[in-house]
Amino acid sequence: MITKPDRNFVRKRIHARVRKKISGTAERPRLNVYRSNKNMYAQLIDDEKGITLVSASTIDKDLTLDSTSSVEAAEKVGQLIAKRAQDKGYKSVVFDRGGYLYHGRVKALADGARAGGLEF
Repeated sequence: MITKPDRNFVRKRIHARVRKKISGTAERPRLNVYRSNKNMYAQLIDDEKGITLVSASTIDKDLTLDSTSSVEAAEKVGQLIAKRAQDKGYKSVVFDRGGYLYHGRVKALADGARAGGLEF
């Protein structure tokens, strides 16, 4: 019997393939995206030191959202992470889509971060 592989397993394989090519530095951190069914998370990561520099999500108290799993919520998370990144002095990042398709909520988060002033 042929069984279909778990979607998250496939996503993690794709993410590992993408991560072989990109890495975040202190000058240009990696903007990592995680998408769950209910929430959206974004982090700026310095891979050389292995630390998270800035983070934002739909769970943050700073955001007032009607729905946390919508495209509009993802865009607001992108704007929030851009604001927090610029407050810490980061203007340019490397975008890591986390193995997800660059579509829907992931694209909205990236567009929100660009609108907030981040360059990638």
